[in-house]
Amino acid sequence: MAMMPKRVKYRKSQRGKMKGNATRQNYVAFGEYGLQSLEMSWVTARQIEAGRVAASHFLHKSGKVYIRIFPCKSITKKPLETRMGKGKAEVEQWVACVRPGTVMFEIGGIGGDVAKRAMARVAHKMPVKCRLITRRHTG
Repeated sequence: MAMMPKRVKYRKSQRGKMKGNATRQNYVAFGEYGLQSLEMSWVTARQIEAGRVAASHFLHKSGKVYIRIFPCKSITKKPLETRMGKGKAEVEQWVACVRPGTVMFEIGGIGGDVAKRAMARVAHKMPVKCRLITRRHTG
């Protein structure tokens, strides 16, 4: 089942502007390794689910996968060969707005080489360029 909000205040949202770097969700908070976005894009609920499945299949019940993004923005689309007008179209999909620096996925409880290979599989499913980052330990 694709991720989407249980309820929203307004069903249809405007496209909005995406600019600047991420100021929140830009560090590893839960796991040991994270997948950080280097570009700006919308990541759909299906792409997030594909990344989750790819990571969990690779780990075979060892380690834990944390998803740090949630698709809370609705995207509408008119059917093909439909005339203009007649109001805004129905909701087609749900997306998460990802800026450069956003940590999208985290993995904990496994070694570095396994995490690197697991995150590479997740990165192939994402529509943005990504890099692997580690947790900053304060000592």
